[in-house]
Amino acid sequence: MRAERRRPVILGTARRNGPGRTGTGPPNLGPVEIPERVRPILDECRPLAERFAAAGHRVYLVGGIVRDLLAGRSLERPDLDLTTDARPEQTRALLGGWADAIWDQGARFGTIGATRGDRQWEITTHRAEAYSPDSRKPDVTFSDAVEADLSRRDFTVNAMALTLDTDEPTLVDPFDGVDDLLVHHRLRTPLDPDTAFTDDPLRMLRAARFVAGYGLTPDPELVDAVTRLADRLEIVSAERIRDELSKLLVVDDPAPGLWFCTNTGLFQQFLPEIPGMRLEQDPIHRHKDVLSHTIAVVGNVAARTPAGALNGRTRLAALLHDIAKPKTRGYGPKGVTFHHHEVVGARMARDRMQALRYPAAEVEAVSRLVELHLRFHGYGEGEGGWTDAAVRRFVRDAGPLLDELVELTRSDCTTRNERKARMLARRMDGLEARIAALREQEELGRIRPDLDGAAVMARLGIAPGPLVGRALAFLLELRLEEGPLDQEAAGAALDEWWAEQPARASPDTRGRVRRSASRARE
Repeated sequence: MRAERRRPVILGTARRNGPGRTGTGPPNLGPVEIPERVRPILDECRPLAERFAAAGHRVYLVGGIVRDLLAGRSLERPDLDLTTDARPEQTRALLGGWADAIWDQGARFGTIGATRGDRQWEITTHRAEAYSPDSRKPDVTFSDAVEADLSRRDFTVNAMALTLDTDEPTLVDPFDGVDDLLVHHRLRTPLDPDTAFTDDPLRMLRAARFVAGYGLTPDPELVDAVTRLADRLEIVSAERIRDELSKLLVVDDPAPGLWFCTNTGLFQQFLPEIPGMRLEQDPIHRHKDVLSHTIAVVGNVAARTPAGALNGRTRLAALLHDIAKPKTRGYGPKGVTFHHHEVVGARMARDRMQALRYPAAEVEAVSRLVELHLRFHGYGEGEGGWTDAAVRRFVRDAGPLLDELVELTRSDCTTRNERKARMLARRMDGLEARIAALREQEELGRIRPDLDGAAVMARLGIAPGPLVGRALAFLLELRLEEGPLDQEAAGAALDEWWAEQPARASPDTRGRVRRSASRARE
């Protein structure tokens, strides 16, 4: 493969100039190189930067794209976040005749939006912000200095900017973000952390994502501030907390961020059941505590499957799957028990997700995964094991969540006993093989009665109503027990079932299925 040509970025010489951080010496890294693949992005920005420069203004590329560029991360179609010393009305005028469309709903906060071709742009005037203690809405003042704008950013690794109006872009890095990102691998705030987190408490939860997603070690001052200010999350909307938690869960290895949220008290503010899981599962055998097991399960899900929307849902189910163990913990002759924790946990997961304003479909999916996560552990083969009917019920109950349930079940094995781990893996392999075999024989993913409602009414001579529902329930049980039947066999079984209904009372559906099914096969 041809080596990628690179063009240099000349580092700026400004250094830490926030409170408590002084010095203007030269940067302690040599020139940083921009990959050739980034050239189209810079070339796309340059005409706009030249337009601003002609009017006496400068435009900078800021935010995540600069950080990820320096970290060598993928930049397939990044959002472009620009900042300028031009005031909003000047920005709007400069975009006129260049942009296809302009909108200024965010003008009072300094942001003008525009589209050109298939690219959307947001250009924000350098800002300095002040917050009241009980609000997330800032009082915005505009600034002429990009350094002032960068000082209000959440972390030093995000407080860097690239100039765009020269052939060789220059990195503006007043708070040593490039050192923190590439050399020291640490997470700090540009200003003192108390100010940063008091201004926007969500930054504390965002810190967990950067600890996990970028392998950064949080500065001790940052950890101390988060621990003291964790209860400030109460002024942050549930939706914003939910979104930040979702972003944390889909990084490659969420575990460091989950421990950060636990140890600093952040989880206590919106998922207090998580730190509540710090209890031993079995004091006699010294199994890992429930919380350590839970975070290991999340890590297993993350390692087994790529990040994505559905995978994020499975990771959330992993985080919540044992949420009820503290509430259901008991002691029996054989030691600690957690009877029905999956059922109680499903309700608890539903309540917490609803409080965080998750979409209803996600709430139902995750709570269902929690409810079903132990179902596999009753699986066995051979005499006394699962029948084909039991396998069908497993598939039917999981429905469209089957693949996620399998991943969660496999990931739930965190034992250090290799023999036990291999045994559990073999059992799951066996179940999946049986599911695959049944799928080849029948439409396993869409199990339904062999007769529909219209056929039931015609055969039994009844009108729409509860009796039809009971008949269909019987036929569904028949389908689960015996697999697909032809119309004649299903009809004969239905006739027999119907004849046994005294005064058409509610039948013991499952008990009568086996007798009817055996006769239907004769």
